[in-house]
Amino acid sequence: MSALVLIAIVGLLLVLRQPLLVILLAAIAYAQMIWGSGHITWIIEDMFVSLDKDLILAIPMFMLCGGVMTKGTTARRLIDVARALVGHLPGGLGIAAVLSSAIFAAISGSSIVTMLAIGSVIYPAMREAGYTNKFALGTVMSGGTLGIIIPPSIPLILYGLVTETSIVDLFRAGVGPGLLLVSLFAIYSVVVNRNMKTERFSFSALMHALRDGIWALMMPVILLGGIYSGFFSPTEAAAVALVYAVIVELAVHREIGFSDLKAVVLEAAKLGGALFPLIAVALSLNLILIENRVPDQMVDLVDDWITSPVTFIIMVNLLLLAVGAFMTTAEAILILGPILAPIAVFYGFDKVVFGIIMIVNLEIGLLTPPVGLNLIVAMSAFKQKFGLLVRAAIPFILLMVFALALISWLPQISLVMVR
Repeated sequence: MSALVLIAIVGLLLVLRQPLLVILLAAIAYAQMIWGSGHITWIIEDMFVSLDKDLILAIPMFMLCGGVMTKGTTARRLIDVARALVGHLPGGLGIAAVLSSAIFAAISGSSIVTMLAIGSVIYPAMREAGYTNKFALGTVMSGGTLGIIIPPSIPLILYGLVTETSIVDLFRAGVGPGLLLVSLFAIYSVVVNRNMKTERFSFSALMHALRDGIWALMMPVILLGGIYSGFFSPTEAAAVALVYAVIVELAVHREIGFSDLKAVVLEAAKLGGALFPLIAVALSLNLILIENRVPDQMVDLVDDWITSPVTFIIMVNLLLLAVGAFMTTAEAILILGPILAPIAVFYGFDKVVFGIIMIVNLEIGLLTPPVGLNLIVAMSAFKQKFGLLVRAAIPFILLMVFALALISWLPQISLVMVR
């Protein structure tokens, strides 16, 4: 009964559109009074204990790395390589946009950063080449969503933190679904633009693009290769990525200066200042719930209503699709991750696979109104009407829902690199 009341409190505050920090503080205050010692002041101590994890350092470092790469010319160099490689194919620029978004996502770990960095270069090029406005916008926005599923992904780190799941396994599991989405987007670009005039393939142009972009291309190789080989941890990988990005942009590309780095640090500090109190409270709440076996109570509660794993995953997907339309990715993970993950394990789902399913659902939420973050940012960045952006996103949303169904039905897609 107490667990049901906790869910009701969270649900009521969500309906009232309260800030995430208010929701989490109310939840942790209730949990402390019911299952804890009753001393609200102990929440502060729990927050400090919860934040005492090296892994949390990876989040600001990936933020800084993405900011440095966005300020520099990494995005343009990646696009030049992708364009020289596939520009001669039908829908070549669309494929180039998707490929460069995927590679940049493996550097930044952020959807918005990926969309803005790649979109600011590829969108004008696609329009100049004769691609329709709807297709160009849809490609850029959907390509940006790859930033939260292709590792290293900040949402995957958040999910790992609040559900105590291996970050390395989550990073490995994100590769298969990421490649599936890239393939679907690329095939759609070929089919829709099959009658468009293509660019002429030039081997010399490809070699020139590779020479200019080799440093940018090596970043995900070093980053993911080091993590997957066990050479360094995700936190160490974030540090390596940041140092590499600064050296490449300052000393090799020489496209940014120390004044640009100062702006990047200030912006990352603002984002971190907003995110870290939420993480602290969410982890503190998770600590209390686990110590008092509250997830087990929630499992018993759900077991009375849902008897089939198939029914469970269908209902969860529908729930997360709806949640993604009204909440940001971080909010949904911090609130629902600790609640849903234990229930998913009870119904036989691997916690890593369920994490990927959750992230893909929320990835779709980036393109669905009214709170689709990619839609809102694209409206400002590309000066387009919100209704047009929604219509442009619909074909890609359908492709992502198809991918979600495959990932939910075939866990091997996520586990191919894990085991």
